[in-house]
Amino acid sequence: MARTRRSFTPEYRLEASHRVIHGNQRVADVARELGLNESVLHTWVRDERLRMAAAAIGGAPDPGGGQSLSPDARAELVRLREKVARQAEDIAFLQKASAYVAAQLDRPAFRVHFLSWVACHEAEQGR
Repeated sequence: MARTRRSFTPEYRLEASHRVIHGNQRVADVARELGLNESVLHTWVRDERLRMAAAAIGGAPDPGGGQSLSPDARAELVRLREKVARQAEDIAFLQKASAYVAAQLDRPAFRVHFLSWVACHEAEQGR
């Protein structure tokens, strides 16, 4: 019989992760005491450490609803997302182009033309 998925409040997750982070207790011990799977607690601890580090440097997003991004950081984020979108378009174009060229290479007439071009090019280079 399948177990039902338990849900935990953010406060409970925070308290459990702080027992590991600030209480100098091992994840395995805290997980056993609370009846949690170790991997779940590891995830909570990792997320809390990341949140704490982001809050320490300031201006970073806080999933808990605290600070948001500074205007400069938000502008940089927008710029980087646009760059990633352009790069994704470039990758898609290059994938289609390489598929087209690969299909053309399978055609005998193109293969002969391409190989003769390579031979001429190598002869010009003195190879």
